[in-house]
Amino acid sequence: MALNEGSEPVSPSGQYLNSSVLSISILTVLESEVPINDAHAISLLNHVFLPINPRFSSVMVTNQKGDKQWKRVEVKLEDHVNVPIFPAGLSPTSYDEYLDDYMSKIAMDQFPQSKPLWEIHIFKYTTSNAAGNLILKLHHSLGDGYSLMGALLSCLERADNPSIPLTLPSRPRSEPKSENKSAFARALQTFSSVSNTLFDFGWSVLKSTLVEDDRTPIRSGDEGVEYRPITISTMTFSLDRIKHIKNKLGMTTNDVISGIIFLGTRLCMQEISNESSEAHSTALVLLNTRMISSYKSIKEMVEPNSEAPWGNRFGFLHVPIPKFKDPKSLDPLEFVREAHKIIKRKRSSLDVYLTGRLLEIMKNIRGPEAVARHIHRTLRNSSVTVTNVVGPIEKMALANHPVKGIYYMTIGVPQSLTVSIINYMGNLRVTAGIEKGFLEPQKFKSCMKNAFEMMLKAVDELPLRKTLI
Repeated sequence: MALNEGSEPVSPSGQYLNSSVLSISILTVLESEVPINDAHAISLLNHVFLPINPRFSSVMVTNQKGDKQWKRVEVKLEDHVNVPIFPAGLSPTSYDEYLDDYMSKIAMDQFPQSKPLWEIHIFKYTTSNAAGNLILKLHHSLGDGYSLMGALLSCLERADNPSIPLTLPSRPRSEPKSENKSAFARALQTFSSVSNTLFDFGWSVLKSTLVEDDRTPIRSGDEGVEYRPITISTMTFSLDRIKHIKNKLGMTTNDVISGIIFLGTRLCMQEISNESSEAHSTALVLLNTRMISSYKSIKEMVEPNSEAPWGNRFGFLHVPIPKFKDPKSLDPLEFVREAHKIIKRKRSSLDVYLTGRLLEIMKNIRGPEAVARHIHRTLRNSSVTVTNVVGPIEKMALANHPVKGIYYMTIGVPQSLTVSIINYMGNLRVTAGIEKGFLEPQKFKSCMKNAFEMMLKAVDELPLRKTLI
């Protein structure tokens, strides 16, 4: 494989995510409404996918100074496309099992460092959800969810009218801060922000070094859990019904989603072990640190000093999963209120910024491998990672293949449970990556759905409760 002229330094985060202790990737699945025709796959990759970013045509190498760089190579596209063969004529439920096993296998497989860090798998058999599945496996060092979703959207088009761009949900702007606050109010706000920052940063350091979550039905805490087989399970919720909860409570969509996940997780833990309802469990909520509210074009992302740069620009928020105060008189809406309170407070602190500075200092003193070990401990010491990506409102298509559904999962994470969320065509797709043989996927899925229904019922009872007060 001949190396071409030119190279690009690997970002610090890219080095952390592709190191001797961490190798994290992203699986994205496009569910096709029609049988997949792979005849033009190579042409599409060559003319549409590869030009998106030079990293898709590069390998990670170490130069004589020990610095990692992206080095352009001649890409053999045939080596990146996989079309598995299974027995013909089986039922969709049988192919569901084949797909689950196949995805578990490719999730465990490590990328060879001798070729660009991405693969495409074309599952051409009809499952319960789709006539075919296109699976993209991309190493996280290529970019984060924002970058890779932007790249994916550049390959897709509106199914109803390809000439019109896909529409993404807009994020409401924050309310302008009042300039009429008294000196005392401003001083109090500053003191609160400083104290929150000191507490959150100190707690983050402790969680990344000395303090582990309890071992529970969602956290085995075992060494090497990232190398074990996983089961990928998905569930769909109506975005309109989530907005119904949001509007009744006067909170955000993310608050409601977080509340559902936290309540569903606690219900699952308690159903397996009553003692775990009081266990100390932490969720790592990924936060996009770009100061923007929508996707930019690929051209804009790769420009120097872009406000939405390509790469990995995210931080972790350590969010304690609320406990059941009194299981006999459980108010499911308290989980939304608690999620809102915790996340709002943590967003107002400078914990993410200070943690980023700490990693930078650690890299300069001890090198990127030390930072990778620190991030590995941060993940391993917590119970679950929650990520959220925005998808388009309209139905999209890839090469005249209408996309019925889309979901993704972060793999290679040293946790027994990871949760990812994406919205598409008015639905929210929640995906759980679960350590196989440790937690029953159907039980977790059932508890998540139960949490959602409990919240809907509680919200619909709110006017009655107000009347009775």
